[in-house]
Amino acid sequence: MPAIVAFTIALMVAFLQNRKLTFSEKLLVATKNMGHENVMIMCLVFLLAGAFSGAIQAAGGVQSTVNFSLSILPPNIAIAGLFLIACFISLSMGTSVGTIAALIPIAVGISEKTGLVGAMCLGSVVCGAMFGDNLSMISDTTIAATKTQGCEMKDKFKENLKIVLPAAILTFILFIVLASNATYHIEGNLDYSFFKIFPYLVVLGGALLGANVFIVLFIGTILSIIVGVTSGAIPWQDIFTVIAKGPTGSGGMFAMYDIMAISIVVAGIIGLVEENGGINFVLENIKRFIHGPREAQLGISFISSVMDISTANNTIAIVMAAPIVKNIANEYNISPQRAASLIDIFTSVWQGIIPYGAQLLYACAGAAAVGVYVTPLAIWPYLFYPVLMGISAIIFILLKK
Repeated sequence: MPAIVAFTIALMVAFLQNRKLTFSEKLLVATKNMGHENVMIMCLVFLLAGAFSGAIQAAGGVQSTVNFSLSILPPNIAIAGLFLIACFISLSMGTSVGTIAALIPIAVGISEKTGLVGAMCLGSVVCGAMFGDNLSMISDTTIAATKTQGCEMKDKFKENLKIVLPAAILTFILFIVLASNATYHIEGNLDYSFFKIFPYLVVLGGALLGANVFIVLFIGTILSIIVGVTSGAIPWQDIFTVIAKGPTGSGGMFAMYDIMAISIVVAGIIGLVEENGGINFVLENIKRFIHGPREAQLGISFISSVMDISTANNTIAIVMAAPIVKNIANEYNISPQRAASLIDIFTSVWQGIIPYGAQLLYACAGAAAVGVYVTPLAIWPYLFYPVLMGISAIIFILLKK
């Protein structure tokens, strides 16, 4: 079932509840929530992020980034190096599935030439993809988490990084140990151009410096078009077409347009659920187990996890959990950047693990496309990063208020 259909049905169910309100009153509640400034800002950022993604891919930035990373890959740490490459590409692209699609054929090639388990190679790519999906400034999860919790992207990035960095380092070490005897020599054309990678660096640098995300993404899109046209990758008459393809193209299980539409519908559902007393009901039950900031953060982690397991999409899970998380964070004096980090981390933890999620399904489909058949469950033993990310976050919560 398409996700938008499922959420439309949920919206209809919410309209059928609460006989104290007329249909017109319910419609007013839903549409007022749909048009909330945070929802509209989030959708506009999604749109610009999609435009940048479409422009930079058409300009050859993705392939150039992949080739550059592969050209500096030490042959004696093939799998660990593949993990690092996936981290860098996902951080630049802001999409885990886009990273997986770009690197799975390479991962399969490494498996065949080194004799390493194919599932391990796929697992290293998925692990690295989830690193950037959780941290990237242009990731839809980062956009959703920061806008719904009311914090700056750079503040969330700093808070987030200190939690997940230990998990990334330990994952790198584990892959080195597991594949210590493997060597791999890259064959074929690995041409790259720093000129084509430059727009990525501008967007990442601008976001880290605290520049307005709208300005950063707009400049990144313009730079990508300039790079594409001057390098001959984009015919000048197609510049508007490649921008339009970004939001509608496949950046994950859903395109940016899909995410925007679902976010608006979910906002309407949340408005009705809140009006009907549903959010208070959830909060009252959760608060019975909360006695301070630590339990509050564990509660945020639990809610985020349940939402992602239920929806199999971390962005939608963030949007759905956001009002409850914000309420808990405000009551127990948890900073917006900490709340945004936790909601993003724990939705990403489960998104990188559940076998029916886009990430593992795309990894298996990509491998099958080049003749290697692996199941999501076969990749599970090598999904070190999502698991360690969750453990690191829990330790961080327990050790710090």
